[in-house]
Amino acid sequence: MKAMVLAALLLGGAPDAQRADYLGSYVWPETAHHSGGFSALETDGTDFVTVSDRARIVDGRFARDAQGLITGIEIQRSEPLRRGREGLMTGILADSEDLAIDSTGRRWISFEGKARVRAETGAQGPEVLPRPRDFSAMGFNSSLEALAVDAQDALYTIPERSGRIDRPFPVYRWKEGKWTVPFSIPRRDSFLVTGADFGPDGKLYVLERDFAGIGFRSRVRRFAPDGTGEEVLLETGIGVHDNLEGISVWRDDLGRIRLTMVSDDNFRFFQRTEFVEYALGE
Repeated sequence: MKAMVLAALLLGGAPDAQRADYLGSYVWPETAHHSGGFSALETDGTDFVTVSDRARIVDGRFARDAQGLITGIEIQRSEPLRRGREGLMTGILADSEDLAIDSTGRRWISFEGKARVRAETGAQGPEVLPRPRDFSAMGFNSSLEALAVDAQDALYTIPERSGRIDRPFPVYRWKEGKWTVPFSIPRRDSFLVTGADFGPDGKLYVLERDFAGIGFRSRVRRFAPDGTGEEVLLETGIGVHDNLEGISVWRDDLGRIRLTMVSDDNFRFFQRTEFVEYALGE
């Protein structure tokens, strides 16, 4: 499997500067999770949390072999997102897209249908952050796709689309009780944002996807905390992986930065939920 994926990467025209090494993939069958649409991921390499884009949160645990590759998954909790004052989440209210866990353990989730960010816990239950005017103007199914939290617990969210092919993606930050746009990241080619995470090196990792009609391409870029220093770490050919939407960046026992990603199967029988892992060779 590893050789096949590496060959597909090369045939797909991955850039010469690619820095991520493919480690392996694990397909999570629908018969095991009885859900789908997983578009967010947070993990320390063993325990993980994922969110479905139909307002379901799942806590689990990876089993790994001697080489550190995923060999199985144990579900520890699977339940709908807490309703809070928003009531039953259906339709556009239920399109949960990404997840970020701050230093206190609070789980923050971004939503795409009605663009907003909310925490699963608060003084009176789930806490919904104020919505700036920009969020209300975002298009349906193209808004807050990515969410990340930095070491100071500031939240960063990025829409899937920027509005024009030549317009950078705005990065919104929630810090000290207000939203700002401290920087933007350039939009390159036809890739759209699907996920983000701050790594153990303090840098912002952005997962992107391009649908080419017969399959998906994936790309991971890395930026300094202020949005500068753009690097392409990974770019796959068409069909190498499924629809990768969630990313978690962590450091493994060998000291390598590892990228663990999950695919959204869109609740379609011909797609799959898979966890995909790469390591940086630095």
